Amino acid sequence: MPVVHIHMYKGRTKEQKKELVRRISKDFEEVVNVKPDSLHILFQDIDKEDWGTRGNLASDL
Repeated sequence: MPVVHIHMYKGRTKEQKKELVRRISKDFEEVVNVKPDSLHILFQDIDKEDWGTRGNLASDL
């Protein structure tokens, strides 16, 4: 039961996430023979003010 964690900034639409799930599931099935029924994909949407990168808050870049 593989689990894919996706951490990204808030702001993606439900449709974009659905398409990511579809494509990731397809690739897992084709590349490593994991059926979509066995795959879990978790999204964690994060505010830019809660993400630090390159020595700054992402919200300040």
